[in-house]
Amino acid sequence: MLELFKNNIWLITFIIWGLPLSYYRSNFRKIVYQTNDWKINIKPLFVKEIKALFGNMYPENSSYIKSRNFYRFYLLIYSILFLVYQFYGTS
Repeated sequence: MLELFKNNIWLITFIIWGLPLSYYRSNFRKIVYQTNDWKINIKPLFVKEIKALFGNMYPENSSYIKSRNFYRFYLLIYSILFLVYQFYGTS
């Protein structure tokens, strides 16, 4: 059992870190597109979302800024995990 865990540590790590991603992305998209409709999660609208992630669409909206900064942090950690896997995890 321990050997199975050891052999699949990267897969397990990505799954555990990726589980809350849909929740955080949903909250961020609802703020960016200014809707509470659940269908925003399945629509492939990316341009405004990318602009909101790297820019400052609503500077007066504190929930947007808080959500954007947390989402940036979350994606940064996800990217770091991926880079570490690329350089050290494939051996």
